[in-house]
Amino acid sequence: MSNTSTWTVTGMTCGHCVASVTEELQEVDGVQDVAVTLETGEVVVTSAEPLTREAVEAAVTEAGYQLA
Repeated sequence: MSNTSTWTVTGMTCGHCVASVTEELQEVDGVQDVAVTLETGEVVVTSAEPLTREAVEAAVTEAGYQLA
């Protein structure tokens, strides 16, 4: 069974931004899929286990953006 969580990331302006956020989130343990919508900043993460805000925030910060 998988868990889906939705987050909002601020500061993304282009496809490269989306790729960076996607890449960092895919590194988080248990993450199975990441879908980023540039226009809204919405990030939907599918994972094996529920993710903590801290884990998601650390990945987004590593990519150079902020979790709203």
